[in-house]
Amino acid sequence: MKFPTRIWTTLVGSVLLAACTAPIRPAPEVPPPVPEATSHSYPASAADSAEANREDAEAARLEALVPPTPPATGPEQYADLFDRMRTGFKLDDVEQREVDVQLAWYISHPQYLDRVWERSERFMYHIVTEIEARNMPLEIALLPVVESAYEPFAYSRSRASGLWQFISGTGKRFGLKQNWWYDGRRDVLESTRAALDYLQFLHDEFDGDWLLAIAAYNSGELNVHRAIDRNLKAGLPTDFWHLKLPRETTAYIPKLLAMKRVVQSPEDYGLDFEPIANEPYFARIDTGGQIEMAVAADLAGVDLEELTNLNPAFNRWATDPAGPYDLLVPVETAETFQAALGQLTPVQRVRTATYKVHKGDTVASVARRNNTTAAVIRELNNLRSDKLAQGLELAVPASGAVAMPVKVVRAAALVDGRMTRTTVHVVRRGETLWGIAQRHSVSVTTLAAWNNISVGATLVPGRKLVVRSGTVVARVDTGTGTKRMTYTVRRGDTLSRISRQFRVTIAELMSWNGIDHQHQIRAGQRIVMYVAKKNG
Repeated sequence: MKFPTRIWTTLVGSVLLAACTAPIRPAPEVPPPVPEATSHSYPASAADSAEANREDAEAARLEALVPPTPPATGPEQYADLFDRMRTGFKLDDVEQREVDVQLAWYISHPQYLDRVWERSERFMYHIVTEIEARNMPLEIALLPVVESAYEPFAYSRSRASGLWQFISGTGKRFGLKQNWWYDGRRDVLESTRAALDYLQFLHDEFDGDWLLAIAAYNSGELNVHRAIDRNLKAGLPTDFWHLKLPRETTAYIPKLLAMKRVVQSPEDYGLDFEPIANEPYFARIDTGGQIEMAVAADLAGVDLEELTNLNPAFNRWATDPAGPYDLLVPVETAETFQAALGQLTPVQRVRTATYKVHKGDTVASVARRNNTTAAVIRELNNLRSDKLAQGLELAVPASGAVAMPVKVVRAAALVDGRMTRTTVHVVRRGETLWGIAQRHSVSVTTLAAWNNISVGATLVPGRKLVVRSGTVVARVDTGTGTKRMTYTVRRGDTLSRISRQFRVTIAELMSWNGIDHQHQIRAGQRIVMYVAKKNG
């Protein structure tokens, strides 16, 4: 069939127009499934397209009004605690020669800094968190570097103690309990709380001037007020840098600001610090009552030295019978420790020795004799009355059943020294610390602690040493099952040989006599032991 040319042209054009308007689809790599029903697509009308464009424009406008999600902020964003601290530094840097002098010392002693940061790993996260909560400058977290080199057992010549170096009176002023069992000045949590309370008080006292507040923390607010008054009368400026203060305080602020520079940019000074994890090191666990430190260490799965480093406030082999009962343990052991505590009986919490009641004894007198409280004696023996029959055998805490770390022994010696009579020994030519200790029947470690010197110190003739009588020494047993004896060391003796001979441990010998690993026993030296009577 032939079509006229006009009609043919019209048909061809229609086919081409349809081809142009049909959607173009890429050939599939595999044949598509056969559809159950045929569907058709038609191009959108101009009105539909315009509406879609309006909707897209409105959606874009609304999206633009929503601010973008900010990156993670806050303390948790930092992996390294040093980075977190740097963002919270608020004290102005100053160009002062005194700061440069202290900075030069820090730069030239990188090993000292490494030791400080290693000790600080246990406590820094807690301290930084507490400072942030009060919106205080995070340079304050560096104060324990200046005060104690982050050594919680630090004890100064002025009798200041702990990370924050509280003297006894100021500690009591800010609620730090101190007794035979416990010294809150060395309690990491309590001393940090007290230090920040004191610094906030001083910040208000000196009208928001942090340098004056920190100077007053070191020397006392009265000294700073007097220095300010002198300058006011003389028409001089009253900022820290113009005040005449004690020499220690004059260096105190420069040390802090120099330490800030070191932490701010260690690479500028050729220093490289190991990061400190920005996460809790310890957990706080309520033990619910007195517990022996060695027992707690076993339950937590840590060695005794680690537990006492985390809980340096306890002066003895056990926690204070009257509280606090909280112990700090490594985070990773906290759950296990908490569960194990619930399984302990009262007798297992504090290991005991036997005490035979004498005529006139009372629960209170037995408690005093055994360095505990009447409540502990009642609990250990299930006593319903304070009346004691002569000859009755009571369970009492075995105070020296496990040798305590040397730091704890020294802390106990300092406490005991405050409760005893003090005399002065003038050193003569040729005398040694060991010989003087033997003469006064005390350990070398105890004598050194009383005088704030090392056990290996060389004594200069004429030096005056404090000697205290009536000191309580660590012991194994206070009951009738053991006896105290003194042994004179012979040539060739070792702690190992003596411990085997008398069936005691080396650790016990070291604890009873204040011996540490750096010092050997000598022929002629007298050592104290508490041995079972059958071995005597």
